[in-house]
Amino acid sequence: MSGMRVFCGNANRPLAEEICRYLGIQLGDANTTRFSDGEFNYQINENVRGADVFIVQPTCPPVDGHVVELLIMLDAFRRSSAERITAVIPYFGYARKDRKDRPRVPISAKVMANIITTAGATRVLTMDLHAGQIQGFFDIPVDHLYAAPVLLDYFAKKKLDSLVVVAPDAGGVERARAYAKRLDADLALADKRRDKEQANTVEVMNIVGNVEGRPALIVDDMVDTAGSLTQVAQAIADKGATAVYACCTHAVLSGPALERIAQSPIEELVVTNTIPHLSLPPKVRVLSVAGLLAEAIRSIHTATSVSRLFV
Repeated sequence: MSGMRVFCGNANRPLAEEICRYLGIQLGDANTTRFSDGEFNYQINENVRGADVFIVQPTCPPVDGHVVELLIMLDAFRRSSAERITAVIPYFGYARKDRKDRPRVPISAKVMANIITTAGATRVLTMDLHAGQIQGFFDIPVDHLYAAPVLLDYFAKKKLDSLVVVAPDAGGVERARAYAKRLDADLALADKRRDKEQANTVEVMNIVGNVEGRPALIVDDMVDTAGSLTQVAQAIADKGATAVYACCTHAVLSGPALERIAQSPIEELVVTNTIPHLSLPPKVRVLSVAGLLAEAIRSIHTATSVSRLFV
């Protein structure tokens, strides 16, 4: 692993430290402080000239602050003559706006791709993008990982008989189908409508598929306010499911999310640590993706295949 350095900002230092422990290296030494007015103050405290640098920085809440941190760190390493700079973004913010679905709206994911590249990234490593086509927004190589191996292993060990995997919307059918195949489970779909005039507003219409008398697992890429997730869970419970589980990669859990989850029929919500949380209720279980990210970093550094990490 000679020549490789792993650094991080303030977004998810515990994940970066866990990645480094897995790789058997020390986390890079840098100042990640702020001036009294809130501006990010960054300085690299070791020589990185000619190094293969990996910056671990999910753009999780507060999103704008962590995005700026990432951009400033990228510029610092570019000006310090690092040979290659990989932005490791476990959670890629602004990904929900990946196309013009209404008049006069931005394509925010494309803006993010542009500024990350301009700031100095020569490669991006990310996980479970909200839309896979965002990879094409970058003009630099993108390695797109999936948390599925970690989540699938957890639910496979539960040995849930007659399990039904539920896609929370039409866009998640492909993901849910992959989980159902690996878990030898049936597939169902939540038919719902989203109010395009009001963000985070969803009405569940129906559950397409048989969940009566069976445990159900809702599979999604992220949970934000949990409005959609809990409505789907309630619809499944109303259809006679014996138990309702849910899993996602990115636990944003903003606003009333935790209260909604606590009051929902969901028995357990399983998430990963792409986004850090100081405290979570017992209903929410966190699994680590540090091993997946570390193996991807090792493969990028040694120029070996990353595809072995896919399900």
